[in-house]
Amino acid sequence: MPEASGPASIRVLVVEDEQIAASAHAAYVERTTGFALAGVAHSGHEALRLLRRDPRVDLLLLDMNLPDGHGLDLLHRVRSEGHPCDVIAVTSARDLDVVRRAVTQGVVQYLLKPFTYAGFRAKLEQYAAYRSGLAATSEGVAQHEVDEVLGRLRTAATGETLPKGMSVETLRLVSSCLRGADGPRSASEVAEEVGASRVTTRRYLEHLADTGAATRRARYGATGRPEIEYVWG
Repeated sequence: MPEASGPASIRVLVVEDEQIAASAHAAYVERTTGFALAGVAHSGHEALRLLRRDPRVDLLLLDMNLPDGHGLDLLHRVRSEGHPCDVIAVTSARDLDVVRRAVTQGVVQYLLKPFTYAGFRAKLEQYAAYRSGLAATSEGVAQHEVDEVLGRLRTAATGETLPKGMSVETLRLVSSCLRGADGPRSASEVAEEVGASRVTTRRYLEHLADTGAATRRARYGATGRPEIEYVWG
């Protein structure tokens, strides 16, 4: 198992059965400041073996579909053995019931495939901010302190540093529109709802997709090239 790069590094175990995806996720971890790769497991059995060998793992990047069982079943076994590591679900599963079960079992983030490195990094940085907030909070916390710490796990935070030319208020409007939609929305549809140009709106939607707050996909019509649509989460 690889050694951590330093005492302050968050040690990450990648649990992913697909070799190419596992290698990519491991490389992403190693590219992200403040994180260190603790190992890669291609099955639930291997993940448990690695955790037993090295219980210092802080975070699991956990695929839901493993060759020897569901990721949430593995998480149940991890908890029953007393491992306190946090979990980010990294999966293509979009089943709402799976999301609910993941939340009840303490999954702190949910990252849907496919994603870019920017989206992956954003999730890890949000998690690092969450851990930092916990470490800095004293015993007997007040409600606002709890809200602040948990708020660091939310995507598209209003305090994030935005690319040049983008405003927090417009990002709020676009995010709110997409989050409240009953299905995927194109840039034109979101632009009409928020009262902005299609070009401007598309820039914000692309930012949300790049940071992992939204997912982009192709919408195929009767004729012509497919249009890009976006869905929250």
